[in-house]
Amino acid sequence: MSQPKRALVTGGSGGIGAAICRSLAKQGHHVYIHARHGIAAADSLAEDINAEGGSASAVHFDVTDAEGTRVAVSALPGPIQILVNNAGIHDDAVLPGMRPDQWHRVIDVSVNGFFNVTQPLLMPMIRTRWGRIINISSVSALIGNKGQTNYAAAKGALNSATKALALELATRGVTVNAVAPGVIATPMSEARFDEADIKRLVPMARAGTPEEVANVVAFLASEEASYVTSQILSVNGGMT
Repeated sequence: MSQPKRALVTGGSGGIGAAICRSLAKQGHHVYIHARHGIAAADSLAEDINAEGGSASAVHFDVTDAEGTRVAVSALPGPIQILVNNAGIHDDAVLPGMRPDQWHRVIDVSVNGFFNVTQPLLMPMIRTRWGRIINISSVSALIGNKGQTNYAAAKGALNSATKALALELATRGVTVNAVAPGVIATPMSEARFDEADIKRLVPMARAGTPEEVANVVAFLASEEASYVTSQILSVNGGMT
């Protein structure tokens, strides 16, 4: 088990984000649970983690607000050495009927949000000579999905940024990887995929669990993953 670090999980109040926060807390890390809209859920999750013997606190800011994000992450005590860029949104529509705001908002949260959060944390992380950056992508970026051209584009850009940043930081003790979930049992996916869809799309014929994604993130955040960087690991039950 690695020595306790400070971890920031953006979008930490959602289904996958909450599982990631719990998993990192179980490793002994202090977890900053980020939320923008799910503030009450983030506060409640922090209380639960603390009650279970872990260490967590909630932070609230908008990842699309560059200056507000810079101020918020700069105010966190000590360097962040584990960063999970999990914040992302869906706004699905086939491209011929997609509004400009649907395109730009999805790109803004996943791609600009990645930059706004990650960039100000890099030099403090580099100075510690130890870091883990894990970006939550999607199987949509790997195989596409009808009605999600904006989401696939955003997560595809995140995959490319992962690989480029990994090369920049490879000699600094900082790894950069992405995890690309498939159909995961969360309220968001349950509204989109019924049981027949899942059996048709997923060779394992079931949805994954948030914990199955969180387990991969926890591995990538650990000492054991020190030689793993620039990778995109898909947790998808055999979809690709």
